[in-house]
Amino acid sequence: MNRRHDIDALRALAFGLVMVYHLAMYYVAGWPWHLKSPHAAEWLHLPMRALNLWRMDLVFLISGVALGLLQRGQGRLDLLRSRSWRLLLPLAFGMAVIVPFQAYAQAVANGSIAPGFGAFLLRYAAGGPWPAGAFDGSDFGVTWNHLWYLPYLWLYTSLLLLLLPVLASDPGRHLRQAFAGLRGAALMMVPVLPLMLWSLTVWPHFPPTHDLIGDGWLHAVYFTLFLYGWWIATDPQWWAEVARLRWPALGMALALLALYLALRALPADLAVPPLLLRLTADVYLWTALLAILGWGHARLNHPWRWLPWARASVYPWYLLHQTLIIVLVWWLAPLRLGPWLEPALLLAGTLLACWALTAIVHRTAYLRPLFGLDRGPDAAKLRRPGRRPHPSPDQPACR
Repeated sequence: MNRRHDIDALRALAFGLVMVYHLAMYYVAGWPWHLKSPHAAEWLHLPMRALNLWRMDLVFLISGVALGLLQRGQGRLDLLRSRSWRLLLPLAFGMAVIVPFQAYAQAVANGSIAPGFGAFLLRYAAGGPWPAGAFDGSDFGVTWNHLWYLPYLWLYTSLLLLLLPVLASDPGRHLRQAFAGLRGAALMMVPVLPLMLWSLTVWPHFPPTHDLIGDGWLHAVYFTLFLYGWWIATDPQWWAEVARLRWPALGMALALLALYLALRALPADLAVPPLLLRLTADVYLWTALLAILGWGHARLNHPWRWLPWARASVYPWYLLHQTLIIVLVWWLAPLRLGPWLEPALLLAGTLLACWALTAIVHRTAYLRPLFGLDRGPDAAKLRRPGRRPHPSPDQPACR
């Protein structure tokens, strides 16, 4: 089959944005995170809001596309088994080995526990108990922190595979064909209607939690976009249309972002209802996704030399990056390097550490499954980006 290079590239870029967003969370003023910098900046609100309204929505939509591409030629049980192995094993490993330092640093910083990482690990392995609010997820004893995407993706994958008989029925096929057949203004507006419905009915009652259980609104939004991705994965006409609409979608997204930010900036006596802001954000979200998909398909669907390396590296980088950010913050903050040198070193150090550790993972057979990779002999053949890679035609487009 023809490889979807644009999906590979968008997946890598989407997770790259997630990493940059998490680094910026240390610096953005007024937004809670595991640790906070004394150099918190108000100006970060604008770019962070612009990203936050669609960054994870894009990831889940691309994940749905990936499932649609992977599904061809595989049975439901085989696909569920392989997805479970690639999602749940790295989740368990991450919660046991990668994430604990994040919880430790947060608990020490807020005074919930005394310093001593070894003692913390013993208590963490036993599931606590912890003082209230010791770290994000401390009520459950352990935490997955930034790895919440993995159980959510496993849930949506399992649910979609369970629903395949319904989706493959005549009504299901007609619904898929109707969605894939949307063109022009209908494509710009119709798919946002379910998102607006969730905002009207579910959002007021289920604020985001990332705890899987009580996250009703995010589940409704993310699964809807995941289903959209699955529907459009193998429809070349839909992708041609979204590429044709890339300029109008971009213009509409920028206009809606300006409107959203302007509405947020109104003084208290002129403030609009929160639900109106939410509905405006929904329309911005969908037009932004259309613009990204359209420009990606028009400009990124090429066999870039860096793509094989990125395909094999994006999962380990995702697993590692936030803990590495917090480890580097732990080391750099006492040096008081200032609001420019410190973030520059933090970014450079995170990139270098992710690259070095991922290189080790690539070349270590027993580590590869723990980071969502095949345990294959091709690992040692990976070369750095920019050099001609060894082809791997049987590797799926996305994991």
